[in-house]
Amino acid sequence: MKDCITIADLRERARRRLPRILFDWIDGGAGDEAAMRENADALSAVRFLPRYMLDVTGRRQDKTLFGRRYDSPFGIAPTGYAGLFRPGADSILAGAAQRANLPFILSGTSVDSIEVVMQAAPDHAWYQLYGAAEPAITRDMILRAERAGCAALVVTIDIPLAAKRERDLRNGFGIPLRMTPRMVLDGMLHPAWSLDYLRTGGMPVMENWRPYAPVGSDAMQVAEYANTHSYCVQTWDHLKLFRQLWPRKLVVKGVSHPEDAAIAVDLGADGIIASNHGGRQGDRLAAIPPLLGRLRAAIGPDVPLMMDGGIRRGTDVLAALCLGADFVFAGRPTLFGVVAGGAAGADRALAILREELDMLMGQVGCLSLDDPDLRRFVL
Repeated sequence: MKDCITIADLRERARRRLPRILFDWIDGGAGDEAAMRENADALSAVRFLPRYMLDVTGRRQDKTLFGRRYDSPFGIAPTGYAGLFRPGADSILAGAAQRANLPFILSGTSVDSIEVVMQAAPDHAWYQLYGAAEPAITRDMILRAERAGCAALVVTIDIPLAAKRERDLRNGFGIPLRMTPRMVLDGMLHPAWSLDYLRTGGMPVMENWRPYAPVGSDAMQVAEYANTHSYCVQTWDHLKLFRQLWPRKLVVKGVSHPEDAAIAVDLGADGIIASNHGGRQGDRLAAIPPLLGRLRAAIGPDVPLMMDGGIRRGTDVLAALCLGADFVFAGRPTLFGVVAGGAAGADRALAILREELDMLMGQVGCLSLDDPDLRRFVL
């Protein structure tokens, strides 16, 4: 993994390892993929204004979030079905976050269960909640996350409908994954992934959903049952209920409109993750980085404002912080890493982001991310 010096290198290794149908699911976005590109473009367009003649040898990138000190100002965003791309990927990513002292958000469409992931990262895992169509299931998932010790519940609000992901439509991708002749041929051309897939029993079971599916359901049937609860109606009344049920930090993810951010905070959200779902839900949704100033004005100075989408380099992390974010989450970089090299790949992805962030901080004269005026480092 040391030969991988950028996230793009890890992405290329992941591309070579995975059948195209799976790589495109990770790599792609909705429609023309404009929202996905524009997240990254908005961050890469930021230009830094360095200050020189400073002693930068003591620079540090640790950051406090919800009263906890993390070693860097970023964490691992939720990435669904990770265990399909690398067996045990959810727990591997959680373990990488634990080793790096960073937060990890377990996807609401994970393969590993909440309870198993909390064993890998007992002090660093949060849980992403996708509300189920059946309220009793949602309540039970919240209770399980509480019992397991998750530090935060991340309520994701930006999936009212299924997206039109054109790569997936052309490839015939779906969950559960079905072995078509085309898929079998693609698998033969990617033997490393195929051998892992067969060695671990084929289609993995979505363990978080197994308790709710009909008794005796196999992996396909559990996935099909989970799909019946996708894209269910969510309103602010649901958030009120989640706030009543959840005793710890409550984060609302998928916010882009300042008025939605203000409503979420008024209803008890402890933090906001500004996001357009990494460009996976709509191709003409606004890019997130330019909205950070408006979102900050809407929620005030004291509520943690986080963001995800478009993070590909450590320089993107500093750009987001200078634009007004308190903390950043990245999903694809670490997913590329775990697909490319398992635990070593996940560790390498985090190390790359850290190294690039540290280098840029030294180059621009930023000694600490607790600096109250990070905006002065950008044009």
